[in-house]
Amino acid sequence: MATAVQEKRDDLESMASTKYIEELPLGGAELTEDATEQERESKLRWKMDWHIVPLTSIIFLFSFIDRANIGNARIAGLERTLNMHGYQFNISLSVFYVSYILFEIPSNMLCKWVGPGRFIPVATFCFGVLTMCTGLVPNFSALCGVRFLLGIFEAGILPGLVYYLSRWYRQSEMTFRISLFIVSGSLAGAFGGLLASAILRIPGIGMLHSWRMIFVIEGNYLQGIATCVLGIGSWFVMANGPQTARWLSEEEKELALRRLQSERGHAQELVDKFNWTKTRRGILNPVVLATGCIFLLNSIIVQGASFFLPTLVATIFPDRAMTTKQLLTVPPYILGAICCVVTSYASWRMNKRGIFLILCAVIPTIGYALFIATPSPNVRYGAIFLPFFGIYTYGALTNSHAAANVASDTARSSAIATNVMLGNMGGLAATWAYVPSDGPLYNIGTGLNLAAMSSVIITATLLYFWILRDNKRREHLDPAAELSHLDASEIQNLDWKHPEFRWRN
Repeated sequence: MATAVQEKRDDLESMASTKYIEELPLGGAELTEDATEQERESKLRWKMDWHIVPLTSIIFLFSFIDRANIGNARIAGLERTLNMHGYQFNISLSVFYVSYILFEIPSNMLCKWVGPGRFIPVATFCFGVLTMCTGLVPNFSALCGVRFLLGIFEAGILPGLVYYLSRWYRQSEMTFRISLFIVSGSLAGAFGGLLASAILRIPGIGMLHSWRMIFVIEGNYLQGIATCVLGIGSWFVMANGPQTARWLSEEEKELALRRLQSERGHAQELVDKFNWTKTRRGILNPVVLATGCIFLLNSIIVQGASFFLPTLVATIFPDRAMTTKQLLTVPPYILGAICCVVTSYASWRMNKRGIFLILCAVIPTIGYALFIATPSPNVRYGAIFLPFFGIYTYGALTNSHAAANVASDTARSSAIATNVMLGNMGGLAATWAYVPSDGPLYNIGTGLNLAAMSSVIITATLLYFWILRDNKRREHLDPAAELSHLDASEIQNLDWKHPEFRWRN
């Protein structure tokens, strides 16, 4: 046994890399200290930003509007027209999340297999068509059927976009780039309210009255732009990675690949073949499960806001005009967008995520406590703003945290999908956060949000200190002894279980 350990130690010492996953300095340091090399990397990053971030942001914007415009349609008469009663509106929201959750991991595995440059455009085309169909449903059953299908095709959008970015950017750069398309979800809420208020001024056409016009006009906008320009256009624009990007020179491709390889260690391919063992490593990663739990708790709030914020505003100001109620939903989303970008930028520059997972939950917790504590309409409306200081940052923080804490590309694709899948379980819970019997104050739903945000603080704090503790434990491991009984293939499949792997906080 001692001989085997010594041989394994000699093998490890002969390898070029001394770390399985290289620790990077603050801010994601450049490849070298050479000023010319840093300038080349900075120019490359800007070029990637201009080619990648706007497209991913618009795709996510449209997917969020497709999903959330049912909230605006509700106060415009959806339930009355379809003769819905009781909890049927909540049921119509839930069926979307059933398919959305079930197809999350399979969708991202398919995304890895066919490549994000092919998968994302097709999915975008399909969910645009289905949103158009929502505005034409004749009854509650048809609404549920269309919402279920919509969930299937939207399931791969968020994890697919995060996985797509992971093929281009360093781990330290991911949070800010993810935030730039996550923030479009906040802007979608603002845009949806503005557009809904304008649409309600348009006279009906045939059977297309009030809420149907919201779906048909917003859906037509999304179908015409997203499917024709984004769906078809992005098919030709989106590359699966730097290797196939026609807008990069050979020198830039080489630099882009070296940037990524510097974080993967000597033993990891940038894009490895599908492997069930590595897939399980991504799904069962303890950091991913913790971030998924945080994302779940936060999604109760974010998705609840997208569906029920118009309802809350309508009950706070019951005497206001319908268009005014729609417009009052806009300012909180604008605040959420600003805070999401600012926080994520700070996370990028500091190369820290764990501490922000804790701090971003504090102000939202205060906001929900204030909302419950007072019946004053103006104070309750003001309290609605406080959660938006932090809730939209968690999509970027948790997904980048999950992507940063795996070693292989396969594990990364399943880790991201797992994080999003768990998060969307919170979305399913959110569909039942505000039920008719709880109105008009909706203190039960708000109490659920208060409990969820408080739990985020606890979970994120425990995760932060667990990472510090486990990294200290790993420092005392002898890699040669730990790996002595494994062959090369088994070592390759260890991923985060490799003794030289270090968690990133």
